[in-house]
Amino acid sequence: MRAWRVTRPGPVTAGPLTSHDEPVPVPAPGELLVRVLACGVCRTDLHVAEGDLPVHRPAVVPGHEVVGEVVQARAAGFAPGDRAGIAWLRHTCGRCRHCLRGAENLCPDSRYTGWDADGGYAEYATVPADYALSLPEGYSDAELAPLLCAGIIGYRALRRAELPLGGRLGVYGFGGSAHLATQVALAEGATVHVMTRGVGARRLARELGASSAQGPADPPEPLDAAVLFAPAGDLVPTALAALDRGGTLAVAGIHLTDIPPLHYRRHLFQERQLRSVTANTRDDAGEFLRFAAQHRLRVATTSYPLASADRALVELAEGCVVGAAVLEPSAGEGRSA
Repeated sequence: MRAWRVTRPGPVTAGPLTSHDEPVPVPAPGELLVRVLACGVCRTDLHVAEGDLPVHRPAVVPGHEVVGEVVQARAAGFAPGDRAGIAWLRHTCGRCRHCLRGAENLCPDSRYTGWDADGGYAEYATVPADYALSLPEGYSDAELAPLLCAGIIGYRALRRAELPLGGRLGVYGFGGSAHLATQVALAEGATVHVMTRGVGARRLARELGASSAQGPADPPEPLDAAVLFAPAGDLVPTALAALDRGGTLAVAGIHLTDIPPLHYRRHLFQERQLRSVTANTRDDAGEFLRFAAQHRLRVATTSYPLASADRALVELAEGCVVGAAVLEPSAGEGRSA
């Protein structure tokens, strides 16, 4: 099978990914082997490739938004031919105080697809069956892929922002995750204001129902909540200053550039809150995928063949992708185990 590995972490324009022909992986007891039908290209993959995140598995296969067809099942719950989703969270201990209180995303022994274990930039992948996700009907494989991280983490970030019913939400950055979280907020009655550099992204935001979409300018009204999707720490003071009294800013990314000094009265006083988002739980995934089953989300995607995974990452880094980038094996790829 063909697989892409991060062999030289560094600037994406320098080619940190290399393509390999290698054997199909063998699932361990309790795991599924899936043929990859589609794999989303997440900004976290970019951070893994460029070395923003420390190396956990040398020469890892990135990719954690995987829609696959089960080829072999060494566990109950799935059978060959089923569609299954592989997401970021891959393992937790189930015994620590965080797991026991329902916060498995904070488990010190947590492990992740495409960082601790090989992911979906390949023709085949494995996943522990307990962490594989059942997928909603009514979506294509390419549409489902971004739901498995961009959608799930955007959903968790929205909940962390504590947006009140009918509240005013600010969205900073408008890629794969943001355009899905925006639809959740709109479906729940929020007013949404989007701040993003991309002209195409601003157009998409307005098409989806955002009340305003602009560049770095302040939103037209105070915000009850905001989510920062762009990995730019210098936007944290800007977003905090845009909050109304009691508002909350949630930072959705796994990586953020340094935050400039905050001015207490301008940015935090009057009970404004700054919160981070760390991965997600399987409960988050289930809640969001049920929401997606009940509310037909518009999933904007830009497709690339698996052979162009390196180009997809470059174009994601350059801000050329509207919506979510998705790798799709071509008709002749990945058809035999």
